Amino acid sequence: MSDQENQMYYAANPTAKHDEHIIDYQINNIDLKFTTDAGVFSKMRVDYGSGVLIKQMAEVDFPSSNILDVGAGYGPIGLFAAKFWPEQTVDLVDVNERGLNLAVQNAEVNGITNVNIYKSDVYDEVPSERKFGLIVTNPPIRAGKKVVSSILAGAKDHLVEDGVLLVVIQKKQGEPSARKLLKETFGNCTILIRDKGYYVIQAVNS
Repeated sequence: MSDQENQMYYAANPTAKHDEHIIDYQINNIDLKFTTDAGVFSKMRVDYGSGVLIKQMAEVDFPSSNILDVGAGYGPIGLFAAKFWPEQTVDLVDVNERGLNLAVQNAEVNGITNVNIYKSDVYDEVPSERKFGLIVTNPPIRAGKKVVSSILAGAKDHLVEDGVLLVVIQKKQGEPSARKLLKETFGNCTILIRDKGYYVIQAVNS
């Protein structure tokens, strides 16, 4: 991996010089604080697409079961899910150890305890026997189409019956091909919302 790639948010151990920031972010009267750092995705603010996904996520019906955030970074999507549904357990996974350490810190600061936060390259370390009612992802586009496709197609094996996959993706960054892959994998795919070029798409494991 090149020096430049080692700075990227999809690196396992980013080497970028630490540059921490604190973000306040509110949705649905829930106010969370996030510490971010160099070498993680969207360090200066919660990414607009993640915000669109979080808002839409709160409106979605899914089977009462575990929740999984794939590519969680410092945790905004998964930690909001844990606040929305405190009776459920949310797994946050990522390959980026710096991001995961921040996610642990952010869970503690916000008093969130119904989470499991651990390193996993896509679904590699997610226990095969553990199934989810909801999987959410703002996939790491810069990691390449192969990684994004493995997140989308691989979700089916980790969902309970009628479990829901929610993905946010920009049209210009591959939304049409993502929707095609989900239709091929799940037999269905629905656009829930379009917002400033970001699409939240849903597939159901029916």
